[in-house]
Amino acid sequence: MYWKGQIVTKQSRSLTLKLHNKKGQAGLVNLGTITVHAEETIASRNAVEIAFRCAHLDNKDLFSKSDNPLILECFDFNSSGNHVLIGKIQKSIVDMEKLHKEKIGANFILPSSRHHTHEKVLKGQLFVDRFIETKLYSFLDYMSSGFELNFMVAVDFTASNGNPRSRDSLHYIDPTGRLNAYQQAIMEVGEVIQFYDSDRRFPAWGFGGRTYDRSVSHCFNLNGSAGGFEVEGVEGIMAAYASALRNVNLAGPTLFGQVINTAADIAGHSVSSTNRKYFVLLIITDGVLTDLQETKNALVRASDLPLSVLIVGVGGADFTQMEILDADNGHRLESSLGRIATRDIVQFVPMREVHGGQISIVQALLEELPGQFLTYMRTREIIPQPITVPATAPPQDHPFVV
Repeated sequence: MYWKGQIVTKQSRSLTLKLHNKKGQAGLVNLGTITVHAEETIASRNAVEIAFRCAHLDNKDLFSKSDNPLILECFDFNSSGNHVLIGKIQKSIVDMEKLHKEKIGANFILPSSRHHTHEKVLKGQLFVDRFIETKLYSFLDYMSSGFELNFMVAVDFTASNGNPRSRDSLHYIDPTGRLNAYQQAIMEVGEVIQFYDSDRRFPAWGFGGRTYDRSVSHCFNLNGSAGGFEVEGVEGIMAAYASALRNVNLAGPTLFGQVINTAADIAGHSVSSTNRKYFVLLIITDGVLTDLQETKNALVRASDLPLSVLIVGVGGADFTQMEILDADNGHRLESSLGRIATRDIVQFVPMREVHGGQISIVQALLEELPGQFLTYMRTREIIPQPITVPATAPPQDHPFVV
C-alpha cells in the first residue's frame, strides 16, 4: 500500500526495491532486487462530444414499436408522453467521425413491425455538425507528471472525547504504544498521502479546545506555534497531537466551518501560482456538528477549489450529519444562499464500520479522491504536462533542450 504512492508519483512509474532475508545472528542477507512497474488498465482514454442535426423528418401520428438494439432513435415529441418514432440509426463512433469529415448525412431507417428483417430507408437524415475527440487523462497521468496532493489534518478537541488521562477516552495515549483512533487515522492516511507531497510539510490544526490563551478556538495550530501551522512529516503531526493533548483543555462545541475555510484559503492561494497542487484535508471527529449549515456553506465555497475533505468519525456518536455532508445520495450540498456545490468534495467514513473489516480506513477514505481530483482538473481543462529536467544552459543557437 505505501509503495504504491512512491511508484505512481515517479515519471517512470517504476520502483526498485532491495530484497532481504533475516538469517539468524548474521543479520540481513541481500537477495537481490525487484523492480515494480505500475500500469493502468483502461478500455479507452478518449471522450467524444458530438452535435447532431436532422433534416427532412416525417411527421408521425402512429407509434411504431421495435426491439432492435439501435444506437440512435429519433422521436416526434407529444405532450401526452406517447412520443412517435420517426426513425432509427445504428452507427459506430468511426462512422460518426466520417459523417462529420465528409459533411454528409445518413438516412434513418424504419424497421417493419411485422418483418424484423425488412427495413424502410427514410428520406430523413442525420448529420454530425460537430465531432470533438479529447483525451481523458487518468489520476496516474497527473501524479507521474509532477502534480501533488498536499495533506492537511484537523483534530477534534471537544470534551465529548473524554478526559485524555482516562483509558476510555478516545484521546488516551497508551504507554504501550497502542494507537488510539485519532493516531490510527493520522498514521494510515498520512503514510499514504505523504508520498504525493514533495516537501512533506503538513498544516495541522485542532478545533473545539481551550488553548494556550485560555480561549476556545475552532482552528488552532496543533504545534502550539503562534506563527506557523506546518509540521514536518507524519511524525510531526503525531508529536504535535500528543503535545496538544498535554497543553489544550477539551471544550466545545463541534464546529467545522473555520477549519474548512482555513484550508480553502490555502488551496485558493495556490490556484494563482500553480495548477499542480491539490489539497486534501483530513478531519477526525467524534461528535455531532453544531454548525451544520455553516459547514455546508464552507464546503460549497470550497467546491470550486482544488480541495477534498476526508472525514473520519471515531467513537459511537450518531454520524447522520456526516452522511449529509458526504452527499453520496446524489444531492449536492446547498448553501444558505441557495448556491449548489459545483462538485462533491467530501468522503466520510465511520471508523467503527471498517475496523476489522475487509478494507482499511485509508482504502475507504481514499476511494473517491481520484475521481474528485479528476473532476476538478477536467472541468478547468488542466492537463498533465511532461516534467522538464533542469539542465545547464544550452548553447544560444540551440532552441531546444533534449
